[in-house]
Amino acid sequence: MISLIFNQIIKLSATTSIINSHIQEMEKLVSRWCKNKPLPESYIFPPETRPGNLVVPTCNTIPVIDLSKAEGQNRTHIVQQILKAGQDYGFFQVVNYGVPESLMNESMDVFKEFFEMPWEDKAMLYSEDPKNSCRLSTSSVNYAREKIHHWRDNLRHPCHPLQDCIKHWPQKPIRYREVVATYTIEAKKLGLRILELVSEGLGLESRFFGDKLSESEILSINHYPPCPDPSLTLGVAKHCDPNLLTLLHQGDVSGLQVFNNGEWIGVEPLHNVFVVNIGNQLQIISNNKLKSVEHRVVTNSRVARTSAGFFIGPSEDSIIEPEKSLVDDAPFYRAFEFKDFLLHYFPNLEDNEVVMGHFKSQA
Repeated sequence: MISLIFNQIIKLSATTSIINSHIQEMEKLVSRWCKNKPLPESYIFPPETRPGNLVVPTCNTIPVIDLSKAEGQNRTHIVQQILKAGQDYGFFQVVNYGVPESLMNESMDVFKEFFEMPWEDKAMLYSEDPKNSCRLSTSSVNYAREKIHHWRDNLRHPCHPLQDCIKHWPQKPIRYREVVATYTIEAKKLGLRILELVSEGLGLESRFFGDKLSESEILSINHYPPCPDPSLTLGVAKHCDPNLLTLLHQGDVSGLQVFNNGEWIGVEPLHNVFVVNIGNQLQIISNNKLKSVEHRVVTNSRVARTSAGFFIGPSEDSIIEPEKSLVDDAPFYRAFEFKDFLLHYFPNLEDNEVVMGHFKSQA
């Protein structure tokens, strides 16, 4: 009995030591040190990429599409709306999409609760290794290698296959796994429904984007604390998403900006709306009939912002190429494995021309 108690004490002591070590590493999290502090030089972007003090117009033109009408006689019109939005903006917003509002609200509450928890409750999730599947980190993909840091903390984890991935998700808040599992299941259903409408609009089979082309599911939860000088830094620098389709639950605080017609426009948060954007792979497969558009996240000095992006993408061994039926004269892109795209994407993610140019067809 004494031996058992002694072993338990040793085990508890070792766990406490590991947690304390992780807590020390967590000092880099923006939310850990930012209160009442000036903006560090390592977060100041160059003049040409920082947001500055210019007032960015709030966009009222990115389409809001009522998906409930896609099941009736207006289906063709809804399909056309989605295609036009994908061509003109690379973004659109959806309402009446079938996910209960109560689940949307509860999920956002859980996301916020996670970032509000005591440090020791989330210390074991902190990692600076991009290869860790479920990790709490700060700034962008690789904090240690980047020259300028982003004003955000991030929790990121895969969601497929759910029965395997969920074992590695946060254990706190207590309801995290239950709520987020339901949320990701519903988000995937919605994503596949939108991809089915896209397929229909492109003249493809309804299940064209099923199976391996939409096998990957990643949830990325961003937390942007109030910033002492939003004019000098960014929550996320300009980029295009490397995947197929992204569903963004941006909460009730603005921050998302889309580059359109040579200027940045703000996407105002709307109640119970998913913001949908076209990823690089959808642009490639559609042979530029749809476009992936640069976007970024700005900060504010008043309140924290929490958002959640659900990324649907191909399996890493998927072969990506323009669908032959969508090629008129010649394909704009060559065939490649998706894992090769990712290897080229992350070192160049702030320069979409370089990323996409690497995979253009030489014909």
